[in-house]
Amino acid sequence: MIEGLGGPPMPEVRIDPLTGFRAIVAGDRAHRPGGGLSATPPPAVDRDSDPFAEGHEDRTPPELYALRPGGGAPDTVGWSVRVVPNMYPALSDDSAGPEPDAKPDLFWAGPARVAHEVIINAPDLVSSLSDLTPEQVIEAVDVWRERMRSHGDAACLHLIVNEQPEAGASLPHTHAQLYALDFVPAAIARERERFGAYTTRTMGGNLLGDLVQEEVRRRERIVAIDDEAVLMAPYGSRVPFQLLIAPRTPRGRFEDDGPTGARMVHEALSRLARRLGATPPLNLWVRTAPRGAEHFCWRIDILPRLVYLAGFELGTGVYLNIVSPEQAAAELRDGGGE
Repeated sequence: MIEGLGGPPMPEVRIDPLTGFRAIVAGDRAHRPGGGLSATPPPAVDRDSDPFAEGHEDRTPPELYALRPGGGAPDTVGWSVRVVPNMYPALSDDSAGPEPDAKPDLFWAGPARVAHEVIINAPDLVSSLSDLTPEQVIEAVDVWRERMRSHGDAACLHLIVNEQPEAGASLPHTHAQLYALDFVPAAIARERERFGAYTTRTMGGNLLGDLVQEEVRRRERIVAIDDEAVLMAPYGSRVPFQLLIAPRTPRGRFEDDGPTGARMVHEALSRLARRLGATPPLNLWVRTAPRGAEHFCWRIDILPRLVYLAGFELGTGVYLNIVSPEQAAAELRDGGGE
């Protein structure tokens, strides 16, 4: 349990410069009854019921891709990262379009394409990327990139990691999911527009690149920096201990050659685990340039699920964050390091 987490002396409304979303940072709400935050270790992964365990290759759809350091046939043991179609896909390249409605302005529907894949990050029976070695995370992230490249014609690529049931994970074994979409979701299209508008307004600036430079100069929300990436608590953080990983030099597409920030992913999750007592339930996703983005920069967002969304957040789209990003960064810098 973490007590006494503070924030600004008075609540503030902040606008995230990348998304345009508003958040109310109200650190004093951490002191209300039930406002303390904690994370407890998840149950151990049960090998017998785990379809992603090594030796259970026959329990998944036929694999699409795998790393096998010692060689071997598909759907056999000996892999270090393995990719299979989602058994219950939200998207399919074979999806047939519904019959058009007589009133498409009111009732439009179309086929849900292109692909939905599962990337099993490692054969280890663990539920978090933080339980792997940094080298294993690097290897897994390299496969994320490889599978994103294989769907380069998609309008939008969205890779996610859900850890623990509270964050939507239906299976405990560490894995990622890749959605290859034939459309650009509205929230991502909005970011694309903000990047383009910023470049025009600043005569060539990169929105995230300039943000990283300014955050590094100010230092108050920076958690860690390595040769590839910067780890920081976003200015407009929507939830406690939200983190963002960005490349030190702006790059539009995560799937292109260059740094992946994989070592920083492991660092970020390890710091969260050390500071909170255990890795919290969390959602992680890779934001990469969608179709039509001339000016962009990839990033990795990490949102711990330490609080519940209630009627205010769900009804307004404005989040109440009870831990300021400045306090979160300080906690993770001071208590989350080795």
